[in-house]
Amino acid sequence: MYRSAADPWSLAERWYERRKYDLTVAALPLPRYRRAFEPGCSVGELTRRLADRCDALLACDRVESAVETARRRTRDLPHVEVRRMLLPEQWPEGSFDLIVLSELLYYLDGAALDGLLERAVAALEPHGTLVTVHWDHPVPEHLTTGTGIARRLAGLPGLGLLADHREEDFVLQIHQRTGPDGGPAMSVAAGEGLV
Repeated sequence: MYRSAADPWSLAERWYERRKYDLTVAALPLPRYRRAFEPGCSVGELTRRLADRCDALLACDRVESAVETARRRTRDLPHVEVRRMLLPEQWPEGSFDLIVLSELLYYLDGAALDGLLERAVAALEPHGTLVTVHWDHPVPEHLTTGTGIARRLAGLPGLGLLADHREEDFVLQIHQRTGPDGGPAMSVAAGEGLV
């Protein structure tokens, strides 16, 4: 699809996409993140928004032309690095306090999906944030939907659900990695001592 257009889904122009990205960033439970990872960044529209909340952000995509577009769109942001990576086979070193999986997981079959989710949870620091946001309508090349991904995440150990935003078109969830004590996820209000 990238052969025929630099932005095949019109991510920069569509109100639907801009609104979804803004909701995604607004749902983040912390005001700032130290080190974030955004696999499947496409042309970098969500990447630019995430960059405002991160000290360092690594974004990647498997399509070279998408990587080049994302690099151009973020060249004024020295704390953003965009790489070409093939997920789930490749995974960056180190840990992250934010991982954003947007419009990516429904392309993976069961084994690849399980492998990527295991790597994401393992790379997430204690109390780190895992964001998933996915289209919720059937598409021939998608192996599941946003609702299917949410069901899969519900059974994944090491995560607690903080937010579950569902619309007719997409599912946005925010999970928190459990701490060393295995305790439940803490709400934003609880984190600020309000409850």
